[in-house]
Amino acid sequence: MRIVAASDLHLDLRHADALIAAASEADLVIVAGDFAQRREGLEDYMQAFEPISENAIFVAGNNETIDELRAATSVPCLHGEVMDRSGLRIAGIGGAVPPLPPLDWPSWDHSEAAAGALLDEIEGCDILISHSPPKAVCDRHAEMGSIGSTAVYAAAERMHPKLLLCGHVHDDWGACGRIGETRVLNLGPEPVFLEIEP
Repeated sequence: MRIVAASDLHLDLRHADALIAAASEADLVIVAGDFAQRREGLEDYMQAFEPISENAIFVAGNNETIDELRAATSVPCLHGEVMDRSGLRIAGIGGAVPPLPPLDWPSWDHSEAAAGALLDEIEGCDILISHSPPKAVCDRHAEMGSIGSTAVYAAAERMHPKLLLCGHVHDDWGACGRIGETRVLNLGPEPVFLEIEP
């Protein structure tokens, strides 16, 4: 299967157009959250993705909630759930894990315990989509250092997905790493092509 993936689009129409154009060369489109900006602008922005709705899977970021995202798009949106696509099991979890420092807008954040409880319900997957990166892998913030999730890391260790696709930490866009046999990518808003076999 050929996948095109991105994250952290933040209402940028140029990035949306690039992803939609790239979708014609892929079997599946994955976006690892943060379509909106500070919980605003989501409904209008998501209309751009309707032409690819049958071939896409999204998770919410911390700039939108899962309920807001599901209300704004017909694309399947995962949060503690699994879908099967062409013989691949794909799981997802959205939001910021762990919670960010206090902001002047309502970020959609989760504790490590809450995220861990959701992820523990997933028996296994080939692809894990997480808005937040795993702790100490593709998660380096310029000022705060490593801000990834221990719950996401533990889930990758337990499930051994082939791919863990994330975003959230803009300073590490494009970074790659590994957790055992799992390849981890912090995607960023530019389309990234990946190949994976069932």
